[in-house]
Amino acid sequence: MTLQCPDPGKACCAFAMLRQPVRRLPRRVAHVRGRQLSTLKWRSHHLTGSKDKEPGEEGSWLKMTNSRSNLLACGWKDEDFDKPIITVGMPWSNALPCNNHLNEMADLVVDAVERAGGKAFVCGTPVISDGETQGTEGMRYSLVSREVIADCVEVMHEGYMADAMITLSGCDKTVPAALMAIPRHNSFGVSLYGGTALPGQCGGCVNAHGGAGLDPKDVMEAIGAYGTGEIDEQQYDNVYRHALPGTGTCSAMFTANTMSTAVEALGMSPPFTSTRPAVNPGTLREITAAKRADCDTAVELLFGLLRKGIRSRDILTRKALENAITCVYALGGSTNAILHVLAIAHEAEVPLEIEEFEQIGRT
Repeated sequence: MTLQCPDPGKACCAFAMLRQPVRRLPRRVAHVRGRQLSTLKWRSHHLTGSKDKEPGEEGSWLKMTNSRSNLLACGWKDEDFDKPIITVGMPWSNALPCNNHLNEMADLVVDAVERAGGKAFVCGTPVISDGETQGTEGMRYSLVSREVIADCVEVMHEGYMADAMITLSGCDKTVPAALMAIPRHNSFGVSLYGGTALPGQCGGCVNAHGGAGLDPKDVMEAIGAYGTGEIDEQQYDNVYRHALPGTGTCSAMFTANTMSTAVEALGMSPPFTSTRPAVNPGTLREITAAKRADCDTAVELLFGLLRKGIRSRDILTRKALENAITCVYALGGSTNAILHVLAIAHEAEVPLEIEEFEQIGRT
């Protein structure tokens, strides 16, 4: 697979930055049983051990014997201690359709990492569905879950001293959260969206605009319409049973699709991956071939960034944030983007104020 940038003339995306001259990673090359560690393993040798260090030193081959013993118990081979470790952030739960396939996508990413010469550590996180908890006390945990998710990925990534990360996302707060963890420590990283759901269909059902395709908005409309007597119980029942046909995020420009588009505009996910559906038509959870290919592309992109020494804050610049804001305005996306873009800017340590959004979006 050959990576292609949709606009090679602009250096706002990771694809374009891969065309720039190589920057050297910190020179931390160790030798294990006569083999040289991958130059991409710039940090995780602290976990697996380095023979370049004296036996009594922190992170030496001898000192980290217990770590290697544990990894062998997980199925690692001797040659795996030479490889870079990649954190795979997975906000998965079977409680909601937006993210209930991310475990399968994580498996695909892990396989791609192995083929690329790395080892993957999977990090699970909690997920709160706005669609399920709205109007209840549970909704109080929705926005705060963004920070919890980012914290979970950070804890795993920093705790195991991994070399780079790929984070997956789906439901509303998981999209900014999955990205926020990457620039927090200026890590090497890429974020990948799980994909949107297909529109719902049912005989005799129409959406709020008079069309046939249904989404969660039409469920909300049906609640009000039934309450005022505009539709009968059968029509109400048809809408809510068919509006969400299977796995994927809400099939409209709500927070998830707005933020996945913004993340792509920021340059932190492979081009075009925010627009692909999660599953095949007529199936509940069969991941599309395009979304499977996205997993391979994301891993290839990540290893390219590692080789060139391009960190997340090299991409998440002020110009990239302005690009994302402009994209949100152009698409008429969710105003929740203001909350999340500000949080991303904070993690990247890029000055950005709420008062600037209107000016940026209009220019």
